[in-house]
Amino acid sequence: MKPRTSPEGTRPVPGRRRGILVLLLQSLLVAAVALPAGIAVAPAFLGPDRSPDASRAAPPWQQVPATLSDSNGSDGIGPLTDTAPVPAGAALSDRLNETLRTDGGGTFTGIVQDAATGQVLFDRSADEARIPASNMKLLTASAALRVMGPDHRFSTRVLAGPTPGSVVLAGGGDVLLGAGESDPGAVLGRAGLATLAQATVRALQDGGAGSGDGGGAATGTVRVLLDDSLFTGPPLRQAWSPEDVAAGEMASVYPLALNSARFDPAKTTGPRPQDAAMTAAEAFAARLTAAAAAAGLTVAPGVARVQAGATPDSAHAKVLAEVQSATVGQQVDLMLQTSDNYLAEVMGRMTALGAGRPGSGDDAIAAVLQQVKDLGVSTDALRAADVSGLAPADQVSARQLTDVVRAMTSGTDTRLRAALAGFPVAGLTGTLGGRYTDAATAAGAGLVRAKTGTLNTVIALSGYVVDADGRLLVFSFVGNGLTPGAANKAALDRSASVLAGCGCR
Repeated sequence: MKPRTSPEGTRPVPGRRRGILVLLLQSLLVAAVALPAGIAVAPAFLGPDRSPDASRAAPPWQQVPATLSDSNGSDGIGPLTDTAPVPAGAALSDRLNETLRTDGGGTFTGIVQDAATGQVLFDRSADEARIPASNMKLLTASAALRVMGPDHRFSTRVLAGPTPGSVVLAGGGDVLLGAGESDPGAVLGRAGLATLAQATVRALQDGGAGSGDGGGAATGTVRVLLDDSLFTGPPLRQAWSPEDVAAGEMASVYPLALNSARFDPAKTTGPRPQDAAMTAAEAFAARLTAAAAAAGLTVAPGVARVQAGATPDSAHAKVLAEVQSATVGQQVDLMLQTSDNYLAEVMGRMTALGAGRPGSGDDAIAAVLQQVKDLGVSTDALRAADVSGLAPADQVSARQLTDVVRAMTSGTDTRLRAALAGFPVAGLTGTLGGRYTDAATAAGAGLVRAKTGTLNTVIALSGYVVDADGRLLVFSFVGNGLTPGAANKAALDRSASVLAGCGCR
């Protein structure tokens, strides 16, 4: 081996002395690199620069408290009681009339009620029918929970096909399918197409689809068919503007889809696949192709959509594999947290089917309105052009919205309680996560729980809050005819914060 040479002014150090020197040089090199790196990352551990040029400290309500409140003291939040004082209506109205003002054109209506008794504490044209935007989803949530129950799940199944070697992917209402393995702890992706494909291959190996009647092990090529006939009628409603559809606010509604009809589960905005069922079926076929290869099977390219009645009745067909969705209660929570229009429309159609109606958009509207009426909520002047709130033709009053919220918080149908966890929390979760960050709304942060609603000239906020005296209040504020881009959300948030801090006398 050619002996190594040393830089000018050095010579090789033999034996143990050489090893010690190498180790010393390595240590010095590590120190030279680590010291600047440590200085660079130190603020992450030591806190921000406190020099005069540093950013201002977080406001007091966003800082960690120096001490914790005594849980037995008067400052803690205790269990709700009927003896907590009810805010005085006149004092509360005076404060809300100061905060509930539009920025520019348009008007706000609103109502505040005591949840326990229904006593009206504030009323500004509360019976006037208005465009509710996504507050419409509150009606859909209540109907879905009443008809299907919070523990119900939707099944996506693979059935033995009508011809030897064919399999049918049958949509059962789960539009939160994941492309990969099923994730039992998730809502979006609880049922995975990869898991469904693997179970299908095992069934094929066991002879599940050797022929149309299920006899004999499958060999050769498997053909995938799609049955998405559970829903009927037009997949798009005329009440939705083509611009909203193109922007991804909505897409054609089918009884199965990946990621609530999104290309990427991490992206909740932008265009959607316009044939979400076929997109899901093609993803399943791809997973089936990969799983089948190890079993000596091949999957024919392409997926064929079959017409209703062209395949064996799904109630009697041989089921090769099946995956189940998250519960209806969990899906309702996700719908309210994220204000997912597509999921809301699917929930409406599944509610219609659960009520014995066809799974069309019109039947979804009829089923939801019937459930709202059966809940004891007046449906006078209530008009619905969809069940998601995307349609500007929807008309709901603030009183009707609070009646639904009050049924959820305090009504006799305890199935509706499942919706309460889905209301976004001010400053923390869902569509309220980025709001309630200034001094004017600090009293509501972490306390106000409400469903948001936004269209071009419409904003709405309906929900519940425990006030400073421990009284549970329900409320709805709806703005219509507003100036686009104006700062009107702040008015809603300030008004809800008034309720949270109220000991109004």
